[in-house]
Order: sequence, then C-alpha cells, then structure tokens
Amino acid sequence: RNYVPGDDLRQMDWNIYARLEKPYVKLLEDEQDLSVNIVLDTSASMNMPQAGDDIDQQKLLYAKRIFAGLAYVSLSSNDRLLMTALNDAKTAQFGPVRGRGQSVAMLRYIQSLTADGMTDLNVMLKAFALRTTRAGLTIVISDMFSPTGYIDGLNALLERGHEVVVVHVLAPEEVMPPLAGDLRLVDVETGQAQEVTIDAQMRMVYHQRLNAWLDEIRGACRRRGVHYFMMQTDAPWERFILSDLRRAGLVR
Repeated sequence: RNYVPGDDLRQMDWNIYARLEKPYVKLLEDEQDLSVNIVLDTSASMNMPQAGDDIDQQKLLYAKRIFAGLAYVSLSSNDRLLMTALNDAKTAQFGPVRGRGQSVAMLRYIQSLTADGMTDLNVMLKAFALRTTRAGLTIVISDMFSPTGYIDGLNALLERGHEVVVVHVLAPEEVMPPLAGDLRLVDVETGQAQEVTIDAQMRMVYHQRLNAWLDEIRGACRRRGVHYFMMQTDAPWERFILSDLRRAGLVR
C-alpha cells in the first residue's frame, strides 16, 4: 500500500521505490504452520488377506501406501509431520520432521512396520491426544476393529482441537467373504474360535450387520465433524489422495 507518515521505514519496498520513485509499504501475510499427524493401526487384523492371497489387497500394505502418500504430500508442503504406528504392544513414531529431504527416512520407517496384536482405538487415540502438544490435521488409518470401540478416542482428539480424518480400510473378502459350509473361524488377534455354518441366509445376515456397522461409523463421524472415508483395498489408493481428499478440501 502507499506509504503514510508514521509507517515503519523497515517495511518500505525499496525496489519499487527505485523503479517508480513512489514509496510503498510491504504487507506480509504469515503462512499457516500446519501440523499433520498420521496414525496407522498396526494390529494383526491389518494383515488380512493372509500370505498366499493377493498381496496387493492386503490391508497393511494398502494402508502403508496411503500412509506414505499422505506423508509425502505433507513433506512437499513443508508441513510439520508426525507419523505414528500403533497397537497395544508398541508405538513407533517418525518425526516431527519437515521437508522433502526426509522422504527416504520416511519410507524406511514405513517399510520397517509390521502388524501384530490388537489395537484398542479408544485407549491408543486418547493416549496419542495427550502426547501431542500441537493441534492439527490428524488422519487415522484403521480397519476399525477395536474391542471397546472408537468414539472416546475420536472425542479425545477433537477436544484437543484436532481436525480428524478417518480412513477405514477393508479387504474385499471382508465385505464379501468367499466362504461357505461348516467352518471353524479363528480370530487372528485373540485366537478365539467360533464354529459357524455359512449359507445364503447367513450371508444375508452378515451383509446386514456389516452395512449397519459402516452406517454407524459414518454417522458417528458426521455428527462430530470428522471426515470419513471407507476404502476397499481393490480400489486405487492413489485415487483417495488425488481425488477424494481434494474434493474434501484436505489436499491442495
């Protein structure tokens, strides 16, 4: 803007003054210093499908690709990035870091991650919320299989001022199980077994309960202002970052 008497001479734009011989004062706008927290569920259920099946549809690998893609976008934007992989047994963090120069270290960190045990999202997200000193954009990548639920964990993040995104990752065989007959199913996290008979009626009940569960999560997120995305691992993971998040205004 035009200089007026009393303005700080240190804010004068001397280059413009030299060209135009008119005094102007520079107006500066602070860039937003965004903190990006990406949380990855590394419980044993994320290993589905098991080895021998289509490895590209494994939930952990798919989630790690999204994990890496989001991290690279954040580093490219020079955001303050904190990555956390967690289950009930351990928590592995990378950061806080900034800048593309951290990309190789970031990829090595992700490559080292494995899935094991259980993840109680209420417990782990509340602990994460207490540890973080800066509110920001917090993205939770999980299959949402949590023994006590997830509501208290999301509330804890929101109470600390975070903008929360839930990326719900499921494998196609969890949405449409390729099973039939008399089976003994074993929980990969607890080891508990259940004898079941899967027929047309049981499939219908399964789909009804699955859809009710997804609607419950979607509704709980919507009521709290949490962004919710359900991703099947047979869908291109790049689409989520380049299209879905852009439409939601979360990625530029």
